[in-house]
Amino acid sequence: MSFMRNMIIASTSTLYNSSYLAYLQTELTKLLKNVKEVLFIPYARPSGLSYDEYTAIAQEGLLFCDVKVKGIHEFSNAKEAINKAQAIFVGGGNTFVLVKELYEQAILELLKAKIEQGTPYLGTSAGSNICGPTMQTTNDMPIVKPPSFETLGCLPFNINAHFLVADKNSTHKGETRETRIKEFHVYNNTAVLGLQEGSWLDVKEAIVLKGNLDAYWFQKNKPVKICTPNTVFDEVASE
Repeated sequence: MSFMRNMIIASTSTLYNSSYLAYLQTELTKLLKNVKEVLFIPYARPSGLSYDEYTAIAQEGLLFCDVKVKGIHEFSNAKEAINKAQAIFVGGGNTFVLVKELYEQAILELLKAKIEQGTPYLGTSAGSNICGPTMQTTNDMPIVKPPSFETLGCLPFNINAHFLVADKNSTHKGETRETRIKEFHVYNNTAVLGLQEGSWLDVKEAIVLKGNLDAYWFQKNKPVKICTPNTVFDEVASE
């Protein structure tokens, strides 16, 4: 891919015992340099938050950048809001709810085009899940039905945010994340990257794993590959 991307794609917005976006402050200061206003897309509504409540959380979390955060719902025209956005932040929550609303507002393709023009983009959790070709490797409950599972395709692989490495000593016998991704690969060929909490992708000329933790790369009919920080996924995806 040779687009002018400028993205941070994070597994989560908040680490344990930390405040909203705190662990990403250094990266976001660079991402949002020279940006005065961030367009926030609160459609994923974690815990059923209202759009206003969620936008207020995003505003507080980005105070350190000295930017104004405005929710897309505050505009009379969602397409115009995206076209004029200096930077875009899509927050976490339920990916099904997010994708359904993006389709209903008819802004998915417009959002993709805006990102590929180089507009700074921050995605956390659900906002990261939509960056791959499909949302089919989300962990979320399908509480609503989007018209399609197809998403932005700004990455050539899917994301599994909040990836948990199975504890071999656990007495829990339910499905692991790895099991679910293997089930996905029975019917689909798209590679999947499991991002642990505290990990993110820095996406510019290349797609690079950042943070202190390994990520897990899954391909159909191949053993899982453990990827260390600073792995370049353009190279991994071509192997």
